[in-house]
Amino acid sequence: MPDDAIAAANALLRDKGYAERDLAVHPGLREKALLKGNKIVSPFSDEAELVLRVVRELVPTDAELGHHMLRPADLRAKLDD
Repeated sequence: MPDDAIAAANALLRDKGYAERDLAVHPGLREKALLKGNKIVSPFSDEAELVLRVVRELVPTDAELGHHMLRPADLRAKLDD
């Protein structure tokens, strides 16, 4: 299941215009997933399904993000809203 969520998140990121070096989801330890790359200040780590939700609902397109950087703390705060 985590591999399916990771693959789906990466497909969504590509659809949003991100190159893998700029933003991608990678497998982590204990069925966690890591959202990391040049467009995020530090990796966002959580269960793969939650990372998929973050990518789907909270990560803007590459064009919308522009030269800004994503911050994991901001993504977590938006999850709680």
